[in-house]
Amino acid sequence: MTSLYYRLSRYFSKTQAVDGIAPLLLRLYLAPIFIIAGYGKLTAFDSTVYYFGEYLNIPFPALMVTLAGVTEFVGGILLLMGLAVRFVSIPLMITMAVAAVTAHWEFGWHALPESTLTMPWEWRTDLINEASERKDMIRHLLQKHGNYEWLTGAGTITILKNGVEFAATYFIMLSVLFFSGGGRYVGLDYWISQYYQGKS
Repeated sequence: MTSLYYRLSRYFSKTQAVDGIAPLLLRLYLAPIFIIAGYGKLTAFDSTVYYFGEYLNIPFPALMVTLAGVTEFVGGILLLMGLAVRFVSIPLMITMAVAAVTAHWEFGWHALPESTLTMPWEWRTDLINEASERKDMIRHLLQKHGNYEWLTGAGTITILKNGVEFAATYFIMLSVLFFSGGGRYVGLDYWISQYYQGKS
């Protein structure tokens, strides 16, 4: 068994030649999320400022919306290009940490309360139980008074619990990019470093 494991390990070590694929995939996954989020904040500036100030109680909401929007929008573009990946990961991670604490923490871990099975660190199981009851009530009302088949034709009805799960996931993905960089061969960072190494 150990010899098989050793042979497989030697075989998988050959994937180092294309190890830039993993950070590339992370970048391609994260970039549109941040570009769209930043663009949404900047184009709906007044309503986002109102939400930050009145609902999240964030001080200096106009400044914070500007910082978050620009960070996400520009950061997403830089991730897509593979430029300054390690540097831009830092403010994006900070943005995700702030979002997790201010906008999502009170709702617990899970983003969607789709199951009674929860992570052991879920601290708002009460919301999961409530969401299940509310979902059953919504389903009952729609079956009785609405065109239920049409309403659920594009997917089942769910309730957004809005916990920190997504923000934490993006933070972890960004931390991988911070430590690994944008990846060999697949971003501008790599080619810029190659250019300057060739000149030295």
